[in-house]
Amino acid sequence: MDAVETLRSQLPVLQRLAYLNAGTCGPVPEVARQAAVDAWAYATAEGRGGAFYQRLVPLAEELRGRYASLLNASADDIALTAGTSDGCAHVIASLGLGEGDEVVTADDEHPGVTGPLIAAREQRGVRLTAVPLAEIPNAIGDTTKLVACSHVSWHSGAVAPVADVVAAAARAGAPVLLDGAQGVGAVGVDVAALGVDFYAGSGQKWLCGPVGTGMLYVSPEWTTRLASPGPSYGGLTDPSAGLDSGLVDTARRHDTPLRDLSTVAAAVAAFDVLDQAGFEDLQARGAALAAELADALADRGLAVVPRGATTLVSWEVADDETAVATRDRLQDAGVTIRDLPGAARLRASVGGWNTEDDLDRLLAAL
Repeated sequence: MDAVETLRSQLPVLQRLAYLNAGTCGPVPEVARQAAVDAWAYATAEGRGGAFYQRLVPLAEELRGRYASLLNASADDIALTAGTSDGCAHVIASLGLGEGDEVVTADDEHPGVTGPLIAAREQRGVRLTAVPLAEIPNAIGDTTKLVACSHVSWHSGAVAPVADVVAAAARAGAPVLLDGAQGVGAVGVDVAALGVDFYAGSGQKWLCGPVGTGMLYVSPEWTTRLASPGPSYGGLTDPSAGLDSGLVDTARRHDTPLRDLSTVAAAVAAFDVLDQAGFEDLQARGAALAAELADALADRGLAVVPRGATTLVSWEVADDETAVATRDRLQDAGVTIRDLPGAARLRASVGGWNTEDDLDRLLAAL
């Protein structure tokens, strides 16, 4: 049994469906389900006292370390969050943006970015400039105080021109926040090489973990500069000291509090399944299969949305009603994809765990 077959055998949904929806939520490994069940069984039988937290706290640190390794970052620069949207919201709300400050973003951003930006505009008078992803570097100017955009567009699979964005933002003295929801686990991510100030990612998508998991990279220059309005227990230098405690000088001060043992255990187990298969191999395989699918769709005369060398493939349909109807029809045929509301598009998310047979099932069902 080769590596792909071994991995597929650990992802039960793939035994029944052509599952092409990791851009929303990845397929859950059986070991992750079992880890969550075992954690709940322990909490039910033993209660949630000191021993419970003696399991939870170090396991959360193991998860932080795993996320850090995938982003080529220090664990001290990784905050544990509830997902990409949570991380983006934390940064946007904590930068102290005010009246007249400009944020440059892409015109096809996910609500995880647009929601906090809209709140900043309506509640604090921030000015928003939205342009196509590829044009962001040219939109950055002297009044820009933040650039917030996707690493990989959730609508198209296009890749942001990160080097040009970072260079233009540096000239303006503005930090860069990347939404890495379609980056972490799907494509190679090296935050040091990217040179960004903040990188938010999800645990439930391409890392196949539970909903409610994720990470936020905070560059060392911003660790203490970025406001931390809600530090939790682990963000304090001495939680037992009451108001005499200070804040830690690591990204732990930016952690989102309250995570359950079952969630952390499942996230660690899911990560390890993919790590054993090899993230680089999975990313290369997923991108290659996605390119193959894009070509096959175009050969059928479908309007494939311009994309990058990523794991997402989107194509246009007549209208949103057609997109929903097609999505549901494909689901009934055993093929899981998603529609993109408001865009009249369908999207397939192709993972390294998928096969050409999965692609053939999609094409046949269309």
